[in-house]
Amino acid sequence: MSKKGNKASILEMARGAITERVDYAMGEIIQNILDPNTDPTKVRGLTLKLKFKPSASREFIQVDCVATPKLQPTTSVQTSLSLQNTFDGSTKFVENTPQIQGQLDFNGEEQEPPKILDFQSHIKRA
Repeated sequence: MSKKGNKASILEMARGAITERVDYAMGEIIQNILDPNTDPTKVRGLTLKLKFKPSASREFIQVDCVATPKLQPTTSVQTSLSLQNTFDGSTKFVENTPQIQGQLDFNGEEQEPPKILDFQSHIKRA
């Protein structure tokens, strides 16, 4: 009669904490794939790093585990700004909008006013 015993994978050690770390990293990868702000076709990865440190007597081994997901960054967002010098000598950057302020779009919604970035320069102009 043969006994199977308690044979397990290294992933099951630490009372399941290693598997838990891998599953947590997988959750981050899935969220990154589902994020509409990332490229859906780019490859993601998961690195599982195990370190083994034996004792001087070689009777014990300290195992350290880190699960690191490799995610895709969010896609870039673009806008364009127009540089405008005002009568008082200050500089403003005005975001270009697709339509004139107050104009209606095809959905009947009014174009909101453009955002203005007030820039305070320390350079004196002649």
